[in-house]
Amino acid sequence: MRQAKEPPRCGATAAGTSGVYILKLLEETLGTRFNIVSGYQGVRDIDLAVERGEVHCRAMTTAAYLAREPYHTWRKNGFARVLVQTGKARDSQFPDVPTIYELMNEYKTPEKDRELLRMILAATDFGRPIIAPPGVPADKTKILRESFMKAMRDPELLAEAKKQNLDITPTSGEDLESLAKQVTASQKPAVIERVKKLLGE
Repeated sequence: MRQAKEPPRCGATAAGTSGVYILKLLEETLGTRFNIVSGYQGVRDIDLAVERGEVHCRAMTTAAYLAREPYHTWRKNGFARVLVQTGKARDSQFPDVPTIYELMNEYKTPEKDRELLRMILAATDFGRPIIAPPGVPADKTKILRESFMKAMRDPELLAEAKKQNLDITPTSGEDLESLAKQVTASQKPAVIERVKKLLGE
C-alpha cells in the first residue's frame, strides 16, 4: 500500500468514524495511501461492497471480525486478509499479522507522528470503561476494581463469551488510570490540532 500505483479503495460510513480515521492514521504514520470511499449507510453495506469488488478494504475491530458473518465465511474461504493490528501486542488469534507499532519501528516513524497515534488510539485502548464519580474513597475503588476483574474470570461468563466468539481481555483499573495520565500528559497543542484535522473537525 505504500508503493501501490493506485491506492486501494476502502469503504467507510462517514468522517470521524474508525473506518476513516484508522486509515488516515496509517497514512500519517506509515506512509500508506488509501482512496477512502465514505457514505455507506452501515457496516453491512460496506461488507457487500467488499464482496462486490466496489472497495478493496475496510477497518474494523478484531471482536467484530471474529464474532459474526460474513467474516466467518471470509476467513474460511480465504477471502480476506488481515494486514495490520492497532494493538500494542499481536493478538494471539492473528500471530502473523504485524502491529502498527512494529511497522512504525520498521519504517522509522518520527516521534511527532507516534504522539498522534498514541492520542488517537487511546480511545481503543480504553475500550468501554466502567467509571465511578469523583471522590470515591481509595478503599472502595480497590474493591470495585478487584470485583470487576474477578467477574471477568467467571467460568460461566467465559463459557458464554466463547460460544459467541467474543474475546474477554479486560484491562485493570490501574492500567486505565495510567493510560489516562499518559494521554493527558501528551495533549500538546500541535498534536491536538492534528487529531482534530484527522477526525475531520
